[in-house]
This record gives sequence, structure tokens and C-alpha cells, in this order.
Amino acid sequence: MALLSVRELSKAYGGVLALRGVSFELDAGERVAMIGPNGAGKTTCFNVLGGQAAPDAGDVRLDGRSLLDEQPWNICRRGIARTFQVAATFGSMSVRENVQMALLAHRRASGAFFRPMEAQLKEEAVELVSRVGMGEQAERPCAVLAYGDLKRVELAMALAGRPRVLLMDEPTAGMAPRERGALMALASRLAQDDRAAVLFTEHDMGAVFGFASRILVLHGGALVADGPPDKVRADPFVREIYLGET
Repeated sequence: MALLSVRELSKAYGGVLALRGVSFELDAGERVAMIGPNGAGKTTCFNVLGGQAAPDAGDVRLDGRSLLDEQPWNICRRGIARTFQVAATFGSMSVRENVQMALLAHRRASGAFFRPMEAQLKEEAVELVSRVGMGEQAERPCAVLAYGDLKRVELAMALAGRPRVLLMDEPTAGMAPRERGALMALASRLAQDDRAAVLFTEHDMGAVFGFASRILVLHGGALVADGPPDKVRADPFVREIYLGET
């Protein structure tokens, strides 16, 4: 059984079909890129998987159990985490404190927010911060960090829930080329260590073909290609609609 199974997803906004019968599966440890032109349906698909939008038809199953009608926070607790195009952290709080907040939220420790944070899950937060290469900056406020470092903090926050599926929406947007490669290599390594599946959208073809073990191509809301990078790169239709070649 696949870890994540997506079946015949469809979603319309008014008269615009954002998704048209999209189906695919993810297995543990896979690194899958979802690419396509602007308006292809990538963000809509991510929103459905994360619970931010409800499909008009179709189903999403994690370990065989449907995620439909689940709220985003319950989907996260069931094992699907997400990072966004724009990193969102509390600027006045330290790197460690941001990760502690994510840990507390995932543990449903609501009463803990009214107690001093210093000792709560501190050791676990420090471990996560170190895993993403931010150990030496654990006590720095996020407001003073470089953008690439903020992306690492966001990754640590996503990992706080020990996800089985990690959704990364434009993870290298706004980053320098060297930072892009470092972040994608880090995400790939962490996914392999945790046996998590990673699904990411990306416009940087270097990141896509360098780190994806498989590529999904959307066009006009429909899935038009699914396969290993070499196969997708050679597909005439993909070259025409996305890579700008004929």
C-alpha cells in the first residue's frame, strides 16, 4: 500500500478548473517534484493535501485512511507537514523558541503556553535546530537571520511533528543558488533518515532535476506526466509546455 494515495482530485473556482482528475501515489522515502506552468494547479493540489481547500471530487488517503473533511491541524497531526513559499516565523523569538512553539502545538500542550517556555521541550527543540544546521544560531532572534536560514528554521518547525509526508511549496524561492542546493540536499537527507516522503513544487529546474527521484507535471489542472527525471526531461509534451522547447 502506498503511503499517500491521491485519487481523481478535481477542484473548480467559479468556471476555472484548477484540478481535473489528478491521481498519483507517494511511497516512504520518495522525493517527488511537482512542476508545471503558472496556473497549472500545483498550489491548489497542495492546499487540498494540506486541508486548506476541499476538493469537489476525489480522495486523499494516508495509510489507506481518507483525509477528506479533516481540518488542517488534524491532517498535520496525522503525519502531513507543510512549508510555504514565504517563511513564517516569530521574528522576536529565537530559533529555538520558534521550534519549541511548533513542538508544543503538535503535542496539543495548550496549557503549556501559559508557563515559562525555557524548560519545555527545550532539549528536543535544540536537537531539531541542530539537525537543520542551525545549532550555533539557536538563541538568535529570527528577525536578524538571513532568508536561507529562515527556511531552515521553517523546516525544523515542520519536522517537529515527525511527519511522514512533507509538502514543500517553492522551498528555494528567494534564495541564492548556493543556498538552494544546500537546503534541498538537507531536506533530501532528512527525508531519507526519517523514511518520509517529500513532495515539493519548484521553478528552479536545477533543484528539480538534481534532487527529485520522480517528477509529476501538471498542465491546465491535469497530470500530464509522471516518471523519473530522465523520462520527464525527454517527454516532448513537457519540453513544449514547460521547458520551452519543441
